[in-house]
Amino acid sequence: MAGREEESRYSRQLYVLGGGGRRLPGSAVLVSGLRGTGAQVATALVLAGTGRVVLHDCGTVCTADRTQQFLLEESDLGQNRAKASQRALAELNPRVVVEAHTGELSEAFLASFQVVVLTESPLEEQLRVGDFCHAQGICFIVADTKGLAGQLFCDFGERFVVDDPAEGDPVSAAVEHISQGNPGVVTYMGTENSHGHLFCDGDLVTFSGVQGMTELNGQEPVPVHVLDAFRLEISDTSSFSPYRCGGLVSQVQQPQQCSHKPLCQALEEPKIQVASPEDLPRSCSLHAAFQALHAFRRERGRLPRPRAPADAERVLELARSLRAQQGPLDEDIVRAFATVSAGDLCPVAAVVGALAAQEVLKAITGKFVPLDQWLYFDALECLALAGAAQLTEADCAPRGSRYDGQIAVFGANFQEKLGHQKYLVVGAGAIGCELLKNFAMMGLAAGPDGELVVTDMDTVALSNLHRQFLYRSADISEPKSVVAAAAVQRMNPDVRVTAHQNQVGPATEMLYKDNFFRHLDGIASALDTIEARTYLERRCLRCRTPLLDSGTEGTRGNVLAMVPSLTEPLGPASAPRDGTFPMCTLRHFPRTIQHTLQWARDEFEGLFQLPAEQVNQFMEDPAFLEQQPPRKVLEQVWESLRERPQGWRDCVRWARRRWQRCYHDAIAQLLHIYPPEHETSPGVPFWAGDRSCPHPLTFNPDNDTHLDYVLAAAHLFAQVHRVPPCRDRAAIQAMLRDVVLPPFAPQEGLQIPLTEEPPEEAQVPTDHRQLTELTQDLVQWRQELLGDEDTRAPLMEPIHFEKDNDVHIDFITAASNLRAENYGISPANWLTSKRIAGQIVPAIITTTAAVAGLACLEVCKLVWGCQELSCYRNSNISLSACLLLRVQPPPAPTYRYGGREWSCWERLELRAVGADGQAMTVQEVLDWLQRTHGWTVTMLLCGDTVLYDSKADAETRARQQAQRLSESLEDARMLQQQDLELLYMCEGEDAEAEDSRPPLLCSLP
Repeated sequence: MAGREEESRYSRQLYVLGGGGRRLPGSAVLVSGLRGTGAQVATALVLAGTGRVVLHDCGTVCTADRTQQFLLEESDLGQNRAKASQRALAELNPRVVVEAHTGELSEAFLASFQVVVLTESPLEEQLRVGDFCHAQGICFIVADTKGLAGQLFCDFGERFVVDDPAEGDPVSAAVEHISQGNPGVVTYMGTENSHGHLFCDGDLVTFSGVQGMTELNGQEPVPVHVLDAFRLEISDTSSFSPYRCGGLVSQVQQPQQCSHKPLCQALEEPKIQVASPEDLPRSCSLHAAFQALHAFRRERGRLPRPRAPADAERVLELARSLRAQQGPLDEDIVRAFATVSAGDLCPVAAVVGALAAQEVLKAITGKFVPLDQWLYFDALECLALAGAAQLTEADCAPRGSRYDGQIAVFGANFQEKLGHQKYLVVGAGAIGCELLKNFAMMGLAAGPDGELVVTDMDTVALSNLHRQFLYRSADISEPKSVVAAAAVQRMNPDVRVTAHQNQVGPATEMLYKDNFFRHLDGIASALDTIEARTYLERRCLRCRTPLLDSGTEGTRGNVLAMVPSLTEPLGPASAPRDGTFPMCTLRHFPRTIQHTLQWARDEFEGLFQLPAEQVNQFMEDPAFLEQQPPRKVLEQVWESLRERPQGWRDCVRWARRRWQRCYHDAIAQLLHIYPPEHETSPGVPFWAGDRSCPHPLTFNPDNDTHLDYVLAAAHLFAQVHRVPPCRDRAAIQAMLRDVVLPPFAPQEGLQIPLTEEPPEEAQVPTDHRQLTELTQDLVQWRQELLGDEDTRAPLMEPIHFEKDNDVHIDFITAASNLRAENYGISPANWLTSKRIAGQIVPAIITTTAAVAGLACLEVCKLVWGCQELSCYRNSNISLSACLLLRVQPPPAPTYRYGGREWSCWERLELRAVGADGQAMTVQEVLDWLQRTHGWTVTMLLCGDTVLYDSKADAETRARQQAQRLSESLEDARMLQQQDLELLYMCEGEDAEAEDSRPPLLCSLP
């Protein structure tokens, strides 16, 4: 997966899979069975960039396939399923070879694959293919779904090597001290964002950049014993030189070997992975149920009929006789499983298919430990829903509909209810695409009065294509919501979908009013900011609208259900790491690559954005100078105008001067003030602990990093000044050899702050003469420039950092790595620099597909109108560990106010219309609260506006009481709202009642 364009396309995925992700283009995978589960596996592999994906299926497309097979269109009916799917998948990623195979799975055919995945296969075929793959060292996976349950099996052979078992980058920390002893004790500093221990007992670590005890540098990895959050024991250091300062201790990931049994043995001696020991009996029962289902199919030539008690009892008898499970058999589980095993559900196929696809990626990349060896998933709690439990065989019989697989589980009436649903999908990114795909397959909003609204402000980008299924290369720069809505229409023309390009937030409250929220049956969101998520949760709480919130990071994901009257609100999300560092650390004492990358981001803004904005404001605003901006701003504008390049050569010279200033002169000045031997007090070196002594660099035009910096900086400087750039490295090298710079001369008396608290500066009197001359120069300059026809447009072009712009990342990477070299910090490659500087969240299609599937299962419960908390699930997944945890959501909290118990979902609702048909007066609202609840209000507010205050003087109180609600509001946005939320305080309230009272919602005429 070489090349910058490939890295841009797959960058979010490479952050998950690491270097192993580059093995994908050279791999070949067989996916057998192209119904829902197989389609999900194949789609994920094609999007991920697997080199060759071969699709195998001997069946033909039927109407019922379209319950869950999202690759098929109506025109594909009667055609081979693999060939029809091949055409759709080939469009997804032109870099992947997608082939169809309709013959038998012979050993000669199987031998060409690195991984074989079987879905929808009879047990006999699984055993035959599994034995061959095990003998040949081919990774073998079985993925199967039946109704509300799924099964996953992995056999990667007896000696499969996992190159990189862990998720995320290895941790590292700055060394503060290392003792001489046996064992030696390493004291290190936690990072700004670290909480708890960075290392674990038994971790292997290496050392670099240690001064004094240099014997540790470059040594083979040594194991550690953790003493506390900041100390480690290592091997014998008693004979080493005394530690002086500096150094980095870094975790080393060691390969791990796994051993799997072939399917024939694993069936009889199953190793089943579960999230908790309590789940094992349930999984063991499902292990028996799936085998019994194979036996039933061999016996009857079909699956059990939906809701047919006799068929379900026969499956149970077979499960008892097979004794293929460990421990007691949960007969209710087996019976429930068999009752709906003929069904096909898109959400279940999405979950199991995504889990299987992740296992394929593990097999290819050697990243993460594979499943050992069985995993079972079920959502059988859905059968306990009111309405679902009473379904009969007639209710679930086939109708010749594309939804027959879903009707087999939930009945025809449920399908009708699905068609009437009104849903809002907030965000058409990775999770949003998967939600919309599932909704199309399910038939949500496909009825005559259904409504599906998708809103997203963003446009399609190249980096979206590896995980956002609804978009193609031709859609780049198009609005996501518009493209996604059109894709939904193609998959299911009956779905009534509308695209919006709006943010759901305070700025759009007049568009998305309370009535809009109350009109909805539910909202599915996948927002990436805490502010947006908190806002949406608040609106749903206020309007009592169900909300399903989903999120992912790498291979981890979660789904939270917020159901009116039943569950607790989502609550505040944990704040993300903000990436802020002390300014003195960034400027003078960096310790990690994160510090140098943040410094490079600040450089970018200070060189290519802020100066251009200041100059343009100066040129365009005649009152700029009259506003008396700080002298520093005027000097920066003057300097920017003075440095205006006449051509590309001037840009290169400017970049060369900047290189010298940052990586030689600034460091030499720092060492002039604090030489390497400087002591803070006698015997206490200045350069120790969290301060690493830097060294200045000498420019070399033949050094790739030096040249990368100059090329990127000159390119950006040229763009700012609207000068055509040049990318000829040889020509730039020749220019640089001719550049001669004056020797460095240190400044005397310069102070460098050692803490975040700046030293008190002496008040320097303003030199009014110099300030006047500077202002006059700028006025004259502006007159000259405005007289030039070529500068009537904005003089400079501010550049805002964009993480997906390669030139921006070129500059950040080179600038950061040069500074890292100054301070002896290990550099970061281009892709890592992009992730850290761009604050990019790792993402992969497998996680988003699984999360969306889990969310859609909760949608099914909402459609039934389920009011049993025990039926709902909050889900957390970790595909790297193949763990899936589903738990009942916490119940809605209650509180006491006014002598009774209130739920967090309860509110006081008042139709605030007076007898005259106009908005109520404040006094009428006060009277209503007194009459209805017996509360004497002492303060009434709407937002920050005080509507009534009992402590005000009599005249003010009388004026407040007489005002109508619409007259009392100062905020124009509030004036236009039909529903106002008022805050009140009453006599006799406890101090604890400040944030615990039912909100008062007033509906205006």
